[in-house]
Amino acid sequence: MSYDVIVIGSGPGGYVAAIRAAQLGFKVGVVEKENIGGVCLNWGCIPTKSLLKSAQALEYAKHAADYGVSISGEVKADFEAMVKRSRDVAGGMSRGVQFLFKKNKIEAINGYGRLKAKGTVEVEDDKGEKKSYSAKHIILATGARSRQLPNLPQDGKKIIGYREAMTLPKQPKSMVVVGSGAIGSEFANFYHNIGTAVTLVEYMPTVVPNEDEEVAKTLERSFKKAKMKVMTNASVESVDTKGKTCKVQVKTKKGEETIEAEVVLSAVGIAPNIENIGLEELGVEVENGKVKVDDFYRTNVEGVYAIGDIVHGPALAHVASAEGITCVEKIAGQNPDPVDYGNIPGCTYTSPEVSSVGLTEKKAKEAGYEIKVGKFPYTASGKAKAAGQPEGFVKLIFDAKYGELLGAHMIGGNVTEMIAEMVVAKKLEITGHELIKTIHPHPTMSEAIMEAAAAAYDEVIHL
Repeated sequence: MSYDVIVIGSGPGGYVAAIRAAQLGFKVGVVEKENIGGVCLNWGCIPTKSLLKSAQALEYAKHAADYGVSISGEVKADFEAMVKRSRDVAGGMSRGVQFLFKKNKIEAINGYGRLKAKGTVEVEDDKGEKKSYSAKHIILATGARSRQLPNLPQDGKKIIGYREAMTLPKQPKSMVVVGSGAIGSEFANFYHNIGTAVTLVEYMPTVVPNEDEEVAKTLERSFKKAKMKVMTNASVESVDTKGKTCKVQVKTKKGEETIEAEVVLSAVGIAPNIENIGLEELGVEVENGKVKVDDFYRTNVEGVYAIGDIVHGPALAHVASAEGITCVEKIAGQNPDPVDYGNIPGCTYTSPEVSSVGLTEKKAKEAGYEIKVGKFPYTASGKAKAAGQPEGFVKLIFDAKYGELLGAHMIGGNVTEMIAEMVVAKKLEITGHELIKTIHPHPTMSEAIMEAAAAAYDEVIHL
């Protein structure tokens, strides 16, 4: 019942922190009330990518003739089979983390964990029985849930969150998706591609509003070209769920409009899980709805740490993992560098894909930089054309004075894989000319990175 480190929560922050702690010689316990792997493995990152891959396979089959392949008979989505596949993939990944726990001698404690006293965690199982566990170091990694809005009260049937969106009993004929961040855009893309009539509603002027403006506008055009209804500068005022369908009242600059749909998906962000975990009892400081921590995720209470979606910073799985590793390495007496929040990649797995790191063109100018911008379109990429994915571009932003890479923004096929190169380049402070002279293999979509750098310096070859 006594550990060196107890982690509450087994998502990509918690389980990674636990494994790294075990590698460093600590005796580790992980408290989890649901499935090992948390939201990411079971209800987020992994199963959504499975659904999107199924939709992509359907698109390929529908357009097989474009590639010289003849398919006879009707090509259609088997929604139940797609959902089953996504659940099987998620289940397999969860079992993989359980294997890693056994390999690293980490004890999984099933139940709801909360801070009880200094160095003590109380765990309540599904039968209501409570047990106490002690640890010198307690890491809170309780993650987040779908954010609820007063005018969008989720009932799990007609107004749903991301969890229900992955396990609906049947494919809806129509859907309104509220919010066009990564979660909203990915679900809108998936359901639209398998035949659901989707309306995507976004409060901000563009979809994926945190992305570079050119990228956002390109994605919006792509959605509209595919016949998805997209409403920006729009807000959902109310939803009437009394009848067979939902009547969604949407306010736009042109006035109000009522949209009928079988289901409304609320994708307006997430809310951190900081309630009922014992913060108040121990006096753990909270700031603007999140746990306040230092550069190494120490709270104001000695021996209590917090990582992931419950602390300030991007609510991304890879960020939580990095925070967890940094946290336990500091606990172990090592000297890790703090996480560089200016070099965090972001990915949206729509079709076309979107990825980015660093400053947008607008933010670079606002920060006072004199910049050089290079852009290379996929229409000039041999690999993209051969793959039947000529839509998109790579856009790089450099500091004109020193040549430092300030930001990279991409839309198109494979860009969620390509962004890692830019994260490395930014970390190593590679200049534009160094990137131009880094030979990229041909034919690849990644050549667009080298060409975009060359475009910034008027040295581009293939434009």
